Amino acid sequence: MKQTAGEDDRAPRALVIVDVQNDFCDVPGASLPVSGGAALAGRISDYMRRSVGLYTALVATRDWHIDPGDHFSSVPDYAGTWPPHCRAGSSGADFHPDLETEPLAEVFSKGQFSASYTGFDGVAGDGAPLEDWLRSRRLEALDVVGIATDYCVRATVLDAARLGFSTRVLADLCAGVAPESTRAALEEMAAVAEVLLQPAS
Repeated sequence: MKQTAGEDDRAPRALVIVDVQNDFCDVPGASLPVSGGAALAGRISDYMRRSVGLYTALVATRDWHIDPGDHFSSVPDYAGTWPPHCRAGSSGADFHPDLETEPLAEVFSKGQFSASYTGFDGVAGDGAPLEDWLRSRRLEALDVVGIATDYCVRATVLDAARLGFSTRVLADLCAGVAPESTRAALEEMAAVAEVLLQPAS
């Protein structure tokens, strides 16, 4: 794992912020709180302010469940089934208030009618998939941050690499569900992407 990004990396790059939503943050009433998620929202906003000029575009993904079928369960196993969360239009689906959304060029919604983990299932307001949106802007390099390291961040990074994007994970700007699964996810991501222990600067 690398410590920081190389200063000579000047490829047009997008920052992809994964699922920093109230239901995934450690706030009252959250359905699936991840420890450190609320503090992470503010740290990502701080990073965005410090990183003006580093990125051609800033985008975010969000769970936006309308009727995701058996993804929801009253007796979830927390592997393939989960308590109801991030229902479209609910406060739980809102981004955490400490995440600044004004700089975002686009928000990509995923999981409307099925389980979804990767941000590449997400679509913009006009229906454009994340991959198409990035490629139409010639953005072939991505930095990924957000929640949860061992679930949606992992899935997004693995898909980004599979699709041929030059991908970096800013590990210090991610929050994981459990230490063991987070370590495993970072190792898996490191096989296909750069895992940076400190944010790019």
